[in-house]
Amino acid sequence: MLRIGSYVKVADNTGALLAQIIGIKRGGRQRFARIANVVKVAIKKAKPDASVKAHEVHYAVIVRLAKEWKRPDGTYIRFSDNAVVILDSNAELPRGTRIFGPIAREVKLYGFDKIAHMAQEVL
Repeated sequence: MLRIGSYVKVADNTGALLAQIIGIKRGGRQRFARIANVVKVAIKKAKPDASVKAHEVHYAVIVRLAKEWKRPDGTYIRFSDNAVVILDSNAELPRGTRIFGPIAREVKLYGFDKIAHMAQEVL
């Protein structure tokens, strides 16, 4: 579970390296963002030749969480880091063309099929 102000890694090839969560889309007064939630992020660090630049604001979907959570089948899962994938501005499609590292199965269940298809591994 991530709060507003949390720093996350960017797990795609847009060139962004580090982002900070500044809002939760459709959250209202929601305090925490969970897996497969769409959040608004500010890019804090990016490569010089990146398609997204530092200090830009984009929407992103959370694909990995370091905090463990329980699945409906009774198993627990967690990752070693918190990561997001930058979304395109007009649709909820990924902006990059590659996804690095594993992602959670819940991302596909919540309608982000293209992200799950591009990922190296879906756990």
